Amino acid sequence: MTEKTTRLADVQADSLKPFNQTEAKAAFSVLKEIAASQPTVAELLKSEAPLKDFLVAALSLSPYLRETATIAPSLVATAIDVPLQSHLEAVVSQARQSWKNGASEAELMTALRKAKREVSFLVALADLAGIFETRETTGWLSRMADAAVASAIDHLLLSAHASGKLKLSDPENPSAGSGVVVLGMGKLGAFELNYSSDIDIVVFFDPESGIVADPDDATELFGRLMRRLIRIMQERTADGYVFRTDLRLRPDPGSTPLAVPVEAALIYYEGRGQNWERAAYIKARPIAGDISAGEWFLRQLVPFVFRKYLDYAAIADIHSIKRQIHEHKGHGAIAVKGHDVKLGRGGIREIEFFAQTQQLIAGGRMPPLRTRVTEQALAALAEAKWIGPEVAKELTEAYWFLRDVEHRIQMVRDEQTHRLPETETELKRIAYMAGFADIAGFSKALEAVLRTVEKRYAQLFEQETRLSASEGNLVFTGQNDDPETLKTLARLGFERPSDISRVIRTWHYGRYRATQSVEARERLTELMPDLLNAFGRSSRADDALLRFDGFIKALPAGIQLFSLLGNNPALLTLLVTIMAAAPRLADIIAARPHVFDGMLDPSLMAEIPTRDYLAERLTTFVGGARHYEEVLDRLRIFAAEQRFLIGIRLLTGAISGERAGRAFTDLADLIIEQALNAVQAEMHLAHGDYPGGRVAILGMGKLGSFELTAGSDVDLILLYDYDSNALESSGPKPLDSSRYFTRLTQRLIAALSAPTAEGVIFEVDLRLRPSGNKGPVATRINAFRKYQQEEAWTWEHMALTRARVICGEASLVEEAETVVREMVALSRDRAKIARDVREMRDLIEQEKPARDIWDFKLIPGGLIDIEFLAQFLALVLDGSASTATGSETGNGTARAIATLGPSLMTADDIEHSLQTLSFLTELSQIIRLCVDQPFDPREAPVGLVERLCAAVDLPDIGRVEAEVKARTKRMREIFKVIVTS
Repeated sequence: MTEKTTRLADVQADSLKPFNQTEAKAAFSVLKEIAASQPTVAELLKSEAPLKDFLVAALSLSPYLRETATIAPSLVATAIDVPLQSHLEAVVSQARQSWKNGASEAELMTALRKAKREVSFLVALADLAGIFETRETTGWLSRMADAAVASAIDHLLLSAHASGKLKLSDPENPSAGSGVVVLGMGKLGAFELNYSSDIDIVVFFDPESGIVADPDDATELFGRLMRRLIRIMQERTADGYVFRTDLRLRPDPGSTPLAVPVEAALIYYEGRGQNWERAAYIKARPIAGDISAGEWFLRQLVPFVFRKYLDYAAIADIHSIKRQIHEHKGHGAIAVKGHDVKLGRGGIREIEFFAQTQQLIAGGRMPPLRTRVTEQALAALAEAKWIGPEVAKELTEAYWFLRDVEHRIQMVRDEQTHRLPETETELKRIAYMAGFADIAGFSKALEAVLRTVEKRYAQLFEQETRLSASEGNLVFTGQNDDPETLKTLARLGFERPSDISRVIRTWHYGRYRATQSVEARERLTELMPDLLNAFGRSSRADDALLRFDGFIKALPAGIQLFSLLGNNPALLTLLVTIMAAAPRLADIIAARPHVFDGMLDPSLMAEIPTRDYLAERLTTFVGGARHYEEVLDRLRIFAAEQRFLIGIRLLTGAISGERAGRAFTDLADLIIEQALNAVQAEMHLAHGDYPGGRVAILGMGKLGSFELTAGSDVDLILLYDYDSNALESSGPKPLDSSRYFTRLTQRLIAALSAPTAEGVIFEVDLRLRPSGNKGPVATRINAFRKYQQEEAWTWEHMALTRARVICGEASLVEEAETVVREMVALSRDRAKIARDVREMRDLIEQEKPARDIWDFKLIPGGLIDIEFLAQFLALVLDGSASTATGSETGNGTARAIATLGPSLMTADDIEHSLQTLSFLTELSQIIRLCVDQPFDPREAPVGLVERLCAAVDLPDIGRVEAEVKARTKRMREIFKVIVTS
């Protein structure tokens, strides 16, 4: 193109029609006002030159151009007078140098805004006049963006140098050798910027470049500079803005700073980069900063972007990105009114993806395909015989036609939109700007182009395999939500599909250790339809999946788990059940994922966790431990895993609440015995044995009566005895008897309850020992006997009815059992015991009343009433019938009522008491398993509410509540009748 033909004055542009007469008159009025200060414009208006009609038409069609002409009237004269090409060169060059000569930030911002306004105005007129083809328009806009960003970067580096925050090697050329890499992405990188485009850039820096004194400060420093860059580029002032600037194409934008260290970026792309990021980097180009460093950086990314082998796997992934951007109504079908010419069917993005997908597939082996420019990529694909020349020609023509339409849409009001108007009137504006005589001609041409693109695009992707055709879209690639996927998630049962989509994208970003490997993400992608189906069927699916997110976040690796879940639907269902119904269990596996390993045992649900079953596994698990701390850690791991697995059986209904209480208790017995053995062995090493020393552990409360829950602490009393003639232990650090057995007890408590990396085994409560917290932590057997005979209160003898010797030296175990049996069997004044029991119950009710009907322990007629009733029966009946209720196999409280009740209770009362105990035990076991907080059916996971209803065979939680009230009301009446003087 010669200079002569780049003047508007020399172009016959009478084919552009004005929008209407009213708008034409308004445009002419604006030109008349401008003519008062611009002789060139005045001269034009006196003439009959086609240029006059063109300017009137252009300003009538574009309110933005008319407004710009009003703000900067000299631009109209410039457009008429100067050779546009050389003048634009000068404006862009001046913008690039605007950081020089000590320009302040405000001066730089003004200069860049004026330059952008001038370039936009002149390019728009040249475009509408047909002087510039669309490819030239995009080129000038891209060069302006390059100049603006580069000038701003130089200014920012120089200002940081001047303030002493960094030291440039050449302040006259700030970017040289700075290690600051600024890449233009997308259309900017390919010199294809649209008229009102945002610009996508990514910024990297080399902390070792030498310009920052302390490399550790570089991230914060460059982050601040990038925030200033955004302000320079996009803050609206009286002079407008330069370009809206988007830095979200950087690695993992949700968790990285605005400027990313080069090495961190390379590591990210090597290990976690996704296909959509590969596609984005096809067009990447260094536009500012250290250009040579930017070129080096892109060379390092070539193996990531263009893989050595044919990459057909990229097809479905790239197509999923296309589906992701069908955001609004109308994208799903060919249309004219309201159609999005960029993102809709047959639009610009389909042409870009058509080219980029094949570039990704074959670019690793065919370097000529590695071109940034869409038109050149299509030509290269035809040259390489990947597509036919007719396809390349069709799509190239379609591409520039659609880009031309896109520019007209944006020229109207300088808005970043790609959507055609919905109304006839506004559609006519676009048709006229595109050079058509009417809407019908424009619509026909546009529809033909859109259908051509749609056909070619569909042919490329016709082999695409959807993740789950039956469920619709499940697309989690890229940065934005796929609207069809959001609809699918909502249909599956998720109430906040956008939140769920964001969480799953986090997995695909590889932010968690479990999803960092490509293979893990592939397995997860394959699993996704089944996973979301399973979670969607659960109540409060969103909460359940968010708990699963916490689980994945804690996993050290994910390939094995995702593979197992993909091949084991029952395991997946079980995991979903946990996440949906049992937040407490979900928290456990999130904090300690190893407990999940036990769920992989295929016989889990078939095996009843008996004492022998647990003992065998504990012996195997702890047997290889070589030292004290290792033994304790293995006990902690085993206890956590087995409590979890017992809980799983309870949650799924494989065992009852009563059976679970027995299993939790058997597990506690075994762990306490092993811990005692380990502590005694450690005491032996440091302090030797105490002559004649014997130790036994007395389990109290729910531990004694086989009624532990998932969250119970353990009530213990440590009993001991020794040779009274001995003065101290036999080891290298001898201790007297009191200190020896006190230290042994303290070590046992620490072994069981001290928090470590593997958690706590049990919280230990010693308050039931003689004299409670005022007494010594360990009690000699004769002192224990004497205390029980002479000092113990009625409530302490009540506690003894549930006491059970768990472990210890055989002769002391027998002696302790005898003491307990004798104390419980003593003859007592029934009236006094009844009075004491009632007073104790009244005191509890007064000082710690029940929270609500769901406080099964404390409600009148609840578990305490039933337990006190059993303990009362054990204390007041004669010795032959009355034995320690916890010392036999079975549930201690139930056994006491069943065996002792007939002496004082009717058969109906016994049956009601036992049924109510079983009913409340079932509910409380499940609740304690699933939640840490007080149960409120309005706030509880719906899955938990459903499990409770199923456990007691009632249709809804309202019926469960009614049943609790009815049962406990009668139970309170029975308690009052029996526990009476």
